[in-house]
Amino acid sequence: MSTAPLIGFVGFGAMASRMGANLVRAGYQIAAYTPSGKGGDGSTRFVSPPRALAQEAGILIACVPDDEALDASMHGPDGALAGLKAGSLLINTSTVAPETTEALAATCAARNIRLIDAPVAGSTPEAESGNLIVLAGGSADDIRQAQPVFDAIGRLTIHAGPIGSGAKLKLVINGIMGATLAVVAEGVTYGLAAGLDRDMLFNALDEVPVISPHHKRKLKAAKARDFSPQFPARLMQKDMRLLMTDAARQTAPLPAMAAATQGLSLTRRRHPDEDYSALFAVMEGMVANTP
Repeated sequence: MSTAPLIGFVGFGAMASRMGANLVRAGYQIAAYTPSGKGGDGSTRFVSPPRALAQEAGILIACVPDDEALDASMHGPDGALAGLKAGSLLINTSTVAPETTEALAATCAARNIRLIDAPVAGSTPEAESGNLIVLAGGSADDIRQAQPVFDAIGRLTIHAGPIGSGAKLKLVINGIMGATLAVVAEGVTYGLAAGLDRDMLFNALDEVPVISPHHKRKLKAAKARDFSPQFPARLMQKDMRLLMTDAARQTAPLPAMAAATQGLSLTRRRHPDEDYSALFAVMEGMVANTP
């Protein structure tokens, strides 16, 4: 029987269930909480409420969609914080606002709970293959203790700095990712409006070195008009919104990312649960009848 601590997941969606599978392969036991009591492939034990899961777990990983979900699962008499013992380790892999992370850190410190903010770079393919990049904010000692967990789910851990640094680095990365996709989509839009053959255009862009492997993957999906969600538009737009809000607070001018946020907001409105690369479909639809 494994002597590794039970790892509890608060949230067990597409990313968390894949991380959980890799942790099981590494010898850990896992259990999870979701509001629905469902998730994964049916092999994981679910525990409710979050407080009960936290009481069992040696390490608790939060992986929820947004700030509101994190607040609902952490706080209150049935929240995870009510169940965590002093000295416990909470790893928050959710992408949330830096101020939310800092507020959670203050609450954890008052209860002698150790917190690492550790959002991850990568989508479901990287989560499945264990090739995520962990963007960790927190103390070096806490990150050292969590390293075997991070090694099971990812290929690299970056210590970004103190608590809140992981959240900020994740917004930098996703801002670049979203804004770059918007630029590629605009290039495709011009090419189609100018009369270039669609297949030739997508094939040509797949060959040129100026487009990243990630965005080439999105181009392939757009060519096939297959927007199966690896990173849903509703989550990408949420991350861009968090970035723009904190950038305004920091008086950091981000005009290109602001423009990209508008395109991704339209994509979220029309295709909320499809991949954020559905922006290609939105843009292509605008020029579909262009002579």
